[in-house]
Amino acid sequence: MRDGPFLVPVLGDQLSHDLAALRAVDRDDAVVLMMEVADETTYVKHHKAKIAFILSAMRHHAEALRAEGWTVDYVRLDDPDNTGSFTGEVARAVKRHRPRAIHVTEAGEWRVRAMLESWADRFSIPVTIHEDDRFLCSHAEFDTWAAARKQMRMEFFYRDMRRRTGLLLDQDGQPEGGQWNYDAENRKPAPGRDLLMPQPIRFRPDAVTEEVLGIVAERFADHIGSLDSFHFATTREEALRQQKRFLDEALPRFGDYQDAMLTDEPFLWHSVLSPYLNVGLLDPLALCREVETRFRAGKVPLNCAEGFIRQIIGWREYVRGVYWHEGPDYGSRNALNATRDLPGFYWTGETDMRCMAQAIGQTISQAYAHHIQRLMITGNFALIAGIDPRQVHVWYLEVYADAYEWVEMPNTVGMALFADGGLLGSKPYAAGGAYINRMSDYCGRCRYDVKKRVGEDACPFNALYWDFIARNGKKLARNPRMAMPYRNWARMTDEDRAAIREQAARFLSSLA
Repeated sequence: MRDGPFLVPVLGDQLSHDLAALRAVDRDDAVVLMMEVADETTYVKHHKAKIAFILSAMRHHAEALRAEGWTVDYVRLDDPDNTGSFTGEVARAVKRHRPRAIHVTEAGEWRVRAMLESWADRFSIPVTIHEDDRFLCSHAEFDTWAAARKQMRMEFFYRDMRRRTGLLLDQDGQPEGGQWNYDAENRKPAPGRDLLMPQPIRFRPDAVTEEVLGIVAERFADHIGSLDSFHFATTREEALRQQKRFLDEALPRFGDYQDAMLTDEPFLWHSVLSPYLNVGLLDPLALCREVETRFRAGKVPLNCAEGFIRQIIGWREYVRGVYWHEGPDYGSRNALNATRDLPGFYWTGETDMRCMAQAIGQTISQAYAHHIQRLMITGNFALIAGIDPRQVHVWYLEVYADAYEWVEMPNTVGMALFADGGLLGSKPYAAGGAYINRMSDYCGRCRYDVKKRVGEDACPFNALYWDFIARNGKKLARNPRMAMPYRNWARMTDEDRAAIREQAARFLSSLA
């Protein structure tokens, strides 16, 4: 038996002081191992700002752990002896510290989980993989919930999570206001440019972050994105400041306008907290309880509080459950047989479609777009254009600072692209230009006419939408939620249908 300390590897999305593996050991008899490794920066070509955010947050977290009395062995990306992988760095740490056992919190994705599960045999020492109890629903609990249902609809999972947490329940255990879901009240277009519109805090990089930005700029010059607008919080204290900014200034109108879009306004009333939740700088349940407190104090309308809480304990927990329940092959599903290559403008934002240029342009500059831009602009286009789901999945994983496979893959494969055949969503979220025009101001200054289906200046979303309806009829026409589009398609004349499909074919041909 080795008599060395416990070794506690802490991964880049585990930047929480209350981590299960840390609770399992005595800090005076443990070494925390934190590793910046090339494999994790390049298994897909992550956005420069995403890499910089995670590396800087890791370095700040290491210092915070040291301040609490932990011994931290930190391996930097530019260490000349860095092996470039988690397993390689654990192997080096085992030689340095001769630990008697390894304690680690479970990984957030299948790829890394396989690494952790190989360590016991590889290093011939005990390895305990602790459940990540920062999430509210365990894998076993989700599997039990899913097994009891023919359809895994999020709404019913969400209600169970409300009951479990007690959030927004009255004294009788019923939902506040008599409804579980106020989404119908949360679909208002933005009221126009508002000089008092809240803005997230743009944190000025400190010396640690500046050093990281220099490393990323040099080492990842060929990755998508810019570092010029880098603004992310990189410490828990900063993340809590942004949480307070959102709760004070944006949450009271978040629900009403969460689906709205405005030109050159990337944030609107959104929280911009998902990067901090997903790396562990913020506690999701504590955040939701603070939202509830503000509702009960009369500071936040019920539709806003409920809409936000649903995103956290409902959707966020649900997509994680789906990811682990469905297994590592979930990302290869392609129920609609979409095979077209992702167009080049997804990496440049250079397109005459103003909605796409806006959503992709801010993604490149900010490593951020809010959920309706992802679902109904870039995701909707990929869906109706028949883009290969695997390519779309990789793009989303690359470009957003909050993207980790457990949350990104179900949102992309299931919600945006319907590639799982309806496991996650009851219908494809396909739409033409009318939806975008209703929920944004993008169309007014676009070179395309949102009201036209055919012609040189017709909005591409219109012909692509009807072409999507036509080519997927065998798979979708019997879906009750798709009955109206198929009735409308059937009412068109043969000439109109032919003209629309020809218009779509010409546009799709131009993408190549």
